[in-house]
Amino acid sequence: MLLEARALSVAYGDAPAVWDASLEVDEGEIVSVIGPNGAGKTTLINAIAGMMRWRSGTLHFAGEDMAGVAAHAVCGRGIALVPEGRRLFTRMSVEENLEIGCYVAKARAHRDVSLERVYTLFPILREKRTQLAGLLSGGQQQMVALGRALMARPRIVLLDEPSLGLAPSIVDDMFAIIRAIRDEGVAVLLVEQNVHKALEIADRAYVLEHGRTVASGDPATLMGQPHIREAYLGL
Repeated sequence: MLLEARALSVAYGDAPAVWDASLEVDEGEIVSVIGPNGAGKTTLINAIAGMMRWRSGTLHFAGEDMAGVAAHAVCGRGIALVPEGRRLFTRMSVEENLEIGCYVAKARAHRDVSLERVYTLFPILREKRTQLAGLLSGGQQQMVALGRALMARPRIVLLDEPSLGLAPSIVDDMFAIIRAIRDEGVAVLLVEQNVHKALEIADRAYVLEHGRTVASGDPATLMGQPHIREAYLGL
């Protein structure tokens, strides 16, 4: 198993945000995490990315216990985060934003190959490589954020709400790209409010409610559960 979280608990001060959350992601797999607003999805993915520390539970990546890994070293282990809201450097060019993704030494050595890979995946970014990132459309900015993560040559990409604020036609393109990334052998852990899309694309999925994992399984099984159909699919 590539990524394995067991009974993770994360809090903001004395306020618990995630407790008893467990999930697994294997090599070359897309795993979706769905749940209502405030369920702790972003907190969970930020903890896995090293942005927050967990109070209890375990997290292993490629067999390594991540508890002792410093936040700045997580990316070097092969975990890349595409945060909610993209968080680009808007006054820097597209290519400068992409290059930030390969600051890790082993990724920097492959800078040219990785950059060509990103431009092949997102041809529009090649055209706009010298343009300020803040002048791009929302969909193009999301492409830059995802491309920046791929520049780190990760084994897994953590995607937090990639469809947020995008037009429906662009959402379809974004999910096609996520599939393409998986087909290249990169695992994907996806947090997404668009439940239909999240389940459609996933090999497996987890439901997070009130900070804990309450259901898991293949998408077809989850969509067959009355609670999931009513609460998340409107059926």
